[in-house]
Amino acid sequence: MKDVIQNLPSCAGVYQYFDEKGKLLYVGKAKNLKNRVKSYWRFTPQLQPNPTQSPRIIKMLHEAKKLEYIVVETEEDALILENSLIKQLKPKYNILLRDDKTYPYIYIDESKPYPRFEITRKAIKGKNITYYGPFPTGGKALLDALYEVYPLVQKKSCLAEGKACLFYQINKCLAPCEGKVTPAAYGQIVTEAKHAIVKRKKLISILEAKMTNLAIQERYEEAGNMRDNIHAITSLSISSNIDLANELDLDIFAIQNGDERGVIVKLFMRAGKIISSTYTYFRHTHIFDENEAYKQALLEFYTIDTPHISKQILTAHSFEDEQQVAQTLSTRFGKKIEIFTPQRGPKAKLISLAVQNCEELLRKKQSDTLMEQKIADIFDLTVIPYRIETFDNSHMMGVAIVGGMVVWDEGKWDKSAYRRYKLEARDEYGQMKEMLSRRIADFKNRPAPDLWILDGGQANLNLARALLKEENVNLNVIAIAKEKLDAKAHRAKGAAKDILYTAHGIMELKSNDPRLHWIQRQRDEAHRYAITYHQNLKRKNDTQISLLNKKGIGKATVKKLIDYFGTFEAIESASREEIEKVTNKKTSNIITQ
Repeated sequence: MKDVIQNLPSCAGVYQYFDEKGKLLYVGKAKNLKNRVKSYWRFTPQLQPNPTQSPRIIKMLHEAKKLEYIVVETEEDALILENSLIKQLKPKYNILLRDDKTYPYIYIDESKPYPRFEITRKAIKGKNITYYGPFPTGGKALLDALYEVYPLVQKKSCLAEGKACLFYQINKCLAPCEGKVTPAAYGQIVTEAKHAIVKRKKLISILEAKMTNLAIQERYEEAGNMRDNIHAITSLSISSNIDLANELDLDIFAIQNGDERGVIVKLFMRAGKIISSTYTYFRHTHIFDENEAYKQALLEFYTIDTPHISKQILTAHSFEDEQQVAQTLSTRFGKKIEIFTPQRGPKAKLISLAVQNCEELLRKKQSDTLMEQKIADIFDLTVIPYRIETFDNSHMMGVAIVGGMVVWDEGKWDKSAYRRYKLEARDEYGQMKEMLSRRIADFKNRPAPDLWILDGGQANLNLARALLKEENVNLNVIAIAKEKLDAKAHRAKGAAKDILYTAHGIMELKSNDPRLHWIQRQRDEAHRYAITYHQNLKRKNDTQISLLNKKGIGKATVKKLIDYFGTFEAIESASREEIEKVTNKKTSNIITQ
């Protein structure tokens, strides 16, 4: 490693430290690789860590046995590559924030004579588009409220119809399709609605009156829906008396690390008013680094597709790379972006508000007893598993082979992140390998979780660890399987116990242990999800087999076709010549006619 360090190039790049087992420890970026990496070390009388480094870096350097680097053209490229590698590979000594969500915005295209408000998560092409948000929660409720209170064009298709519809009859639209309202008059309504998005008191009071009226009419379900919308809108933002007279747009970020976990609070101020807020917890780590935390938070939040970015971003703490991050964002969005930490005045009060919310959120979390903490302790995991992915596969005699992945995140199922896999492999080991390999390949788009739970035994555990090691990904893995009775493992066999396979060996927990129940719950949800997909797919396949049978094609021929092409979709798209090679000319003509 000493030779590699002394011969590094003097250009921008990313460097990676590995331990003696080839496990990735740390990823960093540098404007000058040679100068940056050399600063970590003292070379006489022998190679040793520079004592001026932080304790976490010194600890990492003592474990480091190998250095690799990637040369890039600019420091901006290095910053982006560093962030991407941290997100994908989960190095042991880098902080890893898990905030890869894209928040919705409300937008309106006023180049049209009768514009509508709509939801988007991406930038929309157009010269006269105004964005409102982001709205981490409650955006849809706010949009619905606008159409409930203001007589706007209710649906995209309304104008195309060319005649007044039911919305006009119930006073929810002014029928611009028939010219019953001028663009100028409609524009005044739009202006009122735009004002209501930012200053929502009037909007909420109108909704409350409508809710009361619905309740009086005993339309309780509608009143309940409106109550839920009102709650969603009122909880959009943190209440504050801080208003900026100059109606600035500001994004405010505060990050705090606690004893058990850290938290990021984001406030979004538009036209001098806080219109929305959100927070995200991240895993506890003794290697917390403010610079890395703010770098990741900003680069992950402001992707190239972000509809709107404020010219000024306030952070609760100044950080080493803030100028480089500001330059990267400025290049990304084609306008000057400033990042700074105000020390006095109204902007400093906004920072103080964000920090107060960080402290309160950490206090609330610390009072909770988390099962995830107990799981981390008993299995000696490297991190508390706040986000878990559990895998299972299902088939019947090699038919309708599928896999399922379920996701547990911050104490609840994240069903939007569930994934189904159609699998080709015929044996269960090959099926698990195919499923895990596909998930690893997708780490670039959807970062790795804190823990994998696999349905299966030691073989599946070894498989997962080997696949992760091959890609230098640091990820805890547990496998759970029934003990074998009479050389078979049956889910329904009451006498069979669940055995846990970990990196430290086999573990058996008592059948009444809540920690075992928690892992079983993860496994059972994955099994339910996979088998439901299998049943649906098999039902569809059985229908297709039945159709082929009715055409005079026997079961043996169907099996031959499936074994060759893999799926019924592939059979349908195959050419007559391909089918003839597998079967005969008569069968080929029947299928392709």
